[in-house]
Amino acid sequence: METTTPPPRNAAAAPAAHAPFVPQIRLYQEWLHARHGLRFDDYEALWRWSVTDLDAFWQSIWDYFGLESPTPHTAVLARNTMPGAEWFPGAQVNYARQALRHADAAHAAGQPAIISRNERGQHRELSWPELRRQVAALALHLRAQGVGPGDRVAAYLPNIPEAMVALLATASLGAIWSVCAPDMGTAAVLDRFRQIEPKALIAVDGVTYGGRDLDRRGVLAELRAALPTLEHVVVVDQLGTAGAIDGCVDYAGATARDDAAVASFEPLWLPFDHPLWIVYSSGTTGLPKPIVHGHGGMVLVALLLKSLHNDIGPSHAPNSFGERYHWYSSTGWVMWNAQASGLLSGTTCVIYDGNPGGSRERPDWGTLWRFAAETGVTFFGAGAAFYANCMKAGLDLAACGDLSRIRALGTTGSPLSPEVQEWGTAQFARIRAQAGGDGGSEPVWWDNISGGTDFCGAFIGGHRELPQVPGEMQCRMLGAAVEAWDEAGRPVTDAVGELVCTQPIPSMPLYFWGDAPAGAPALPGDPQGPRYLASYFDMYPPGHGRQPGGGDGPASMGAVWRHGDWLRVGPEGRCVIYGRSDATINRHGLRMGTSELYRAVEALPEVLDSLVVDLEYLGRESHMPLFVALREGAVLDDALQGRIAGAIRTALSPRFVPDEIVQVAEVPRTLTGKKQELPIKKLLLGQPLEKVVNRDAMANPGCLGWYEDFARRHLARTAAAVAASPKRA
Repeated sequence: METTTPPPRNAAAAPAAHAPFVPQIRLYQEWLHARHGLRFDDYEALWRWSVTDLDAFWQSIWDYFGLESPTPHTAVLARNTMPGAEWFPGAQVNYARQALRHADAAHAAGQPAIISRNERGQHRELSWPELRRQVAALALHLRAQGVGPGDRVAAYLPNIPEAMVALLATASLGAIWSVCAPDMGTAAVLDRFRQIEPKALIAVDGVTYGGRDLDRRGVLAELRAALPTLEHVVVVDQLGTAGAIDGCVDYAGATARDDAAVASFEPLWLPFDHPLWIVYSSGTTGLPKPIVHGHGGMVLVALLLKSLHNDIGPSHAPNSFGERYHWYSSTGWVMWNAQASGLLSGTTCVIYDGNPGGSRERPDWGTLWRFAAETGVTFFGAGAAFYANCMKAGLDLAACGDLSRIRALGTTGSPLSPEVQEWGTAQFARIRAQAGGDGGSEPVWWDNISGGTDFCGAFIGGHRELPQVPGEMQCRMLGAAVEAWDEAGRPVTDAVGELVCTQPIPSMPLYFWGDAPAGAPALPGDPQGPRYLASYFDMYPPGHGRQPGGGDGPASMGAVWRHGDWLRVGPEGRCVIYGRSDATINRHGLRMGTSELYRAVEALPEVLDSLVVDLEYLGRESHMPLFVALREGAVLDDALQGRIAGAIRTALSPRFVPDEIVQVAEVPRTLTGKKQELPIKKLLLGQPLEKVVNRDAMANPGCLGWYEDFARRHLARTAAAVAASPKRA
């Protein structure tokens, strides 16, 4: 059933206090020993096995989580090439089927599927049987409109239960899901959806954010007008205005069906690599990259990540009874996909729709913490910037309700500074002491992870039984053959290098939509598409470092995956990410290509040219300056600054409004006309000018002196601010 008010907590079904369970990764290792006689002296040995004996490791993940297929697979990794690896040929899976297989057991144990709340205080609980019924009803509705395998279903939805239902309904039909958040403007959404030519659209009439109702009917009308392939539109009524939209079907009506066809509906069995969804990751030029992931890869990797590394178990299992998993995200961030994947293991997902920091007039960084206290959250995740904002606001978590059930704090999106982690640890020590426990004996576990939209997973993350060091991540993920490479392509330890992954992972993209070699069909894509190759595989020569366990392989194996992060792997296996090695903007966990921002800013008549850099570095607050070259006579006054910020807010999202806007005479460009984003970023992060830019390759090297002076002043201001910032206990 679905309730709309907070139900009284059932004490028998309530989660226990912090860290009550045997760690999931220990259970897996015990299973490996009992089933296969495998025992490892330490995590490093286990990890080494997982990235060397790929067939045995990934088969163990399939078996351990009990994945089902009506037909057997003929191999695990049939072809070890990057890109284009062939996983589990012959197997059939379905993402929705994997989630719904838990419905009966979870419901019998009294565990809901989804708990949600929004800024208006509307609280809902969706039971597993009701989730299954709504998924079936919506799937049958879409199928009746002609939606079938391979068709794209686009969504313009916030983080509400309807979005998860729509994802599962789409997946159950073999159609391909793609979602954008309603805080994105029309231009940014169309840049994505135009590329994939959706047949159906599931949208919202409006949202409430930061204390304001935001009508999105105008955006919906623009989307419908600009997407000629749309044949059907379903609207979720959030603000009570959906009834005024002509030619659309009300979501409530589309999911109201409850008959024999609904009861007997089953998701289709699909090939292991059948496309599941399209997500978007932007580079520095061109349109956002439409990245296609497959059903089987996402199921395998999500179960591995959620269970073994995030230590999140089924809510109905005795070892993890009452698990409640919350990771604050918008639908425009890949962490929404990660949150939804909790359903794959039968875990209750706890979601919030709204501003986690309150409104502009009434800032309130306790919003999510009170929500977590009232719903019994056991795993609390958010972007690193969220925790930093809580600390800077002087928030007292003990005043936000009973948070003693939280046993783990998850972070990603940007590096988490040691100061913020120490602040959170001290807060939870006090919370546990007040709850009657020994707050100092067992610190709250920080599950700091780093991965990406690109492969919808994590390369580096947590391990509940390994030591914690503030500012560092505990380990490289099982199955992720991650190394830091120097400029010569050699693995380095305890030194900063390029993050590479030398072996394939099942969740790596199938291809980019519409990306194909010359002469090939334009759609849907190809694993050897030029854009896909250029995004991850063009830095190092094919075969270099590709042999499992180390060493070079034949060129036919392809190149290693180069991720675009600076990484240091310590001698103990702990890792530090030092921000992006490319120029993609990463604001509060949402990545956006600089080209999208330039289109918005340079549409203003006063702006001739622009350059933006996102200064994200461990231990410093992220800072994003925008440099603008203006037409003669134009002045960067308050009015123009407001119009520039407004253009970015409207076209992209408020998240991408810069921290400062600076007028410059010129934007540095190469001889081929490319903006010098990465050299300026490195300069502003403190690297010497002569090491970051080749003047001979520039069209206008005379402008560099100004940027060098600006960098000197910026670094001095940053150092002074850090020195003046008081430590918080």
